[in-house]
Amino acid sequence: MFTIRKATSADADKIVKLAHQTWWPTYSEILSTEQISYMLSAIYLSDKVADQIATHSQVYVILEEDGEPVAFASYSVREEDTEVYKLQKLYCHPTTQGKGYGKALINYVVDVVQQAGKKTLDLNVNRGNNAKAFYEKMGFAVAYEEDIPIGPYWMNDYVMRKLL
Repeated sequence: MFTIRKATSADADKIVKLAHQTWWPTYSEILSTEQISYMLSAIYLSDKVADQIATHSQVYVILEEDGEPVAFASYSVREEDTEVYKLQKLYCHPTTQGKGYGKALINYVVDVVQQAGKKTLDLNVNRGNNAKAFYEKMGFAVAYEEDIPIGPYWMNDYVMRKLL
């Protein structure tokens, strides 16, 4: 049994812990150890996540299995186009993959977007990430490629889009 709830600033440490538990198995075959370490330290600091939640720059949701956080997602309105929402993050603990939690989180965000009267949800996925096939099954299609500098590294991504 699982539940999905909006995260509060008090959940920042839980989100950071889940990020560290998911990033290593997710990216170790496609990114260097140095890049993973750098990106985790740049993106997933408890204070930074708590600030994003407090200022509503990203809305975080946590999926709990039997009361324990095992997955999270975040979303926001796209800065460049307020008609489009962006799924900023989606990570499920490796031991829970295949249980439908990623699908449940995407469906949660889709509901939010539709309730806001919007019709487009975008996300970025690393071009080497096997999750691309999952996103395609969820109705996303590659819209374009994007290379984003993160410190001395690059995120080489597909931008995928789902029309609602």
